[in-house]
Amino acid sequence: MASLKRKTMEPKLKYTIGIDLGTTNSVLAYCEQGEPNDRANQPPEIRLLKIPQLVAANTVEYRSSLASFSYIASEAESGSNAFDLPWSENRSFATGELARTRGAEAPDRTVGASKSWLCHNKVDRRAPILPWNAPEQLAKISPVAAAQQYLEHLVAAWHHEFPDSPIANQQVVLTVPASFDPVARELTREAALAAGLPADFVLLEEPQAALYAWLATQGDDWRKILTVGQSVLVCDVGGGTTDLTLIAVDDEDGELVLRRAAVGDHLLVGGDNMDLAAAHAVAEKFAAKGTQLDPWQSISLWHSCRAAKEKLLTPNGPETHSISILGRGSKLIGGTVSVDVQRKEIANLLLDGFFPKCNLDDRPQRLPQSGFQEIGLPYESDPGITRHIAAFLNQHCFKDDNRLGLPQHVLFNGGVFKANGFQDRMLSVMSEWSDPLPASDRQNPNVVSLTGSHDLDFAVARGSCFYGWNKQSGGLRIRGGSAYSYYIGIETAGLAIPGAPRPLKALCVVPFGMEEGTQAEVPSGEIGLVVGQPVSFRFFRSNSRQSDQPGLVLERWTEEELLETDPLTATLTMEGSEEAYVPVKFDSRITELGMFELWCGQFAGDGITDLPELQKWKLEFNVREDS
Repeated sequence: MASLKRKTMEPKLKYTIGIDLGTTNSVLAYCEQGEPNDRANQPPEIRLLKIPQLVAANTVEYRSSLASFSYIASEAESGSNAFDLPWSENRSFATGELARTRGAEAPDRTVGASKSWLCHNKVDRRAPILPWNAPEQLAKISPVAAAQQYLEHLVAAWHHEFPDSPIANQQVVLTVPASFDPVARELTREAALAAGLPADFVLLEEPQAALYAWLATQGDDWRKILTVGQSVLVCDVGGGTTDLTLIAVDDEDGELVLRRAAVGDHLLVGGDNMDLAAAHAVAEKFAAKGTQLDPWQSISLWHSCRAAKEKLLTPNGPETHSISILGRGSKLIGGTVSVDVQRKEIANLLLDGFFPKCNLDDRPQRLPQSGFQEIGLPYESDPGITRHIAAFLNQHCFKDDNRLGLPQHVLFNGGVFKANGFQDRMLSVMSEWSDPLPASDRQNPNVVSLTGSHDLDFAVARGSCFYGWNKQSGGLRIRGGSAYSYYIGIETAGLAIPGAPRPLKALCVVPFGMEEGTQAEVPSGEIGLVVGQPVSFRFFRSNSRQSDQPGLVLERWTEEELLETDPLTATLTMEGSEEAYVPVKFDSRITELGMFELWCGQFAGDGITDLPELQKWKLEFNVREDS
């Protein structure tokens, strides 16, 4: 008699979870999956997870967001239970609100802006380098470890609330900046998997998530607001970065569809810069009272100004806020020095400094730089966000192959825009810009904000949750794909010249907009792959050359067209061969996760094949190990 085997049932997905791993705050939103028939007609009820976190030693409160800060405990604190959480005891660090507030008291033990470090390719992002410039004798963590800590806190909070629904068995969507390159995405994936997210979680760009949140509030009414030929500028100004994305409204078989038309560069200008600008202004107030701040106090003041800005510039905020700094001199040990800051002066400082009036043909100012620079985050030299927007629109809106013209709608996102006047200033500046397209190609010149019950603090988490739910139900999806065209450098053959590198050509291997879950063979002549020794593939990307297709070879280019990023490296071996190189063809893939893979396969006369005697190699991204 044949034996019967019990069929193992796959766990049913109960929840869709959207996570905004933010520079300043992290948020988790969720909704129930529901039955397929229900999903077709009933929008999801998206909730925010209340996250337990320390707000003071031994004091836990539930908040709707987790402050993306980590405080590394001293030896005395590590031996206490001051940082215990419901799911963990004897902790040597704290994440969340307590860590944020400790930044003003002990900046050399507080990690902030780790997400900005995660995409900074001039340092080893797996090395313990944060807090940056903290004394050598103090403990540090890596940017990847910081991201893992925040995600582990969110995962633990989820399991604390839903112990019968492990997060590894749910559908999870994690957001990243649209401008994150493949290495930053890979590092985010690494941190997410180490924190316990499911292997098949999905990455979604933050500006798209923000637009999904707006779509969730509109239902089908969005089709009455947006029309064919129009475009939406998603302007996301967060704690550490500014992300710009252009969404076009197209027609496909009589139906309105949304297509991501362009993505901006990774701009390190945002709320952190505003806090620093406020700190400089407040430092002058201390100086006027005879107090010159030392470096430790200056960092502490930066953290204090963050809290002051958030209180002063929120609707119905106070007219005045007092900022205190712990004394450091012999006469001030144990004491404090305080100054008052006016709401109006901070608002004017930040409005004119970060959203200045400008023309469409203005460009970010490249300020003169010293021959020597301190290593740190590559903040933009020009903090004028409106000038960066003008440069972005000029680059992407008026090309012959993409004549969108100026956007008619702006979707604001990020906590910065909660401040009074910032949205109004941006709309005012953009409405004064004159569209250079011929009159017949222009749309309505009035620039309006997309409104609705759109929460600037939680939109990215809510939108990523709605995206995941929509993906399951087959609903509306923004056509996106790869945000960049990608290229690899091919060294040309020729006579060697002392002191001169061989000329390099750039071979396009991924076109702009290549969809997730697809692959493409790259047409090319025979290319020799070096085997048996370490090799490096120089790697480039472009957000302006959107019509380039796989196989296109560029003989020359400008730095504005192609940006060189981290290399692809590998030590490849060829079984049964002692040849120095093997002829190969390339095969590029964008995974369902949104990760880029480049495969090269032994060439057998008609491209890559699956014959077992022919080899393939998957090339991995190398993360810099030099700091």
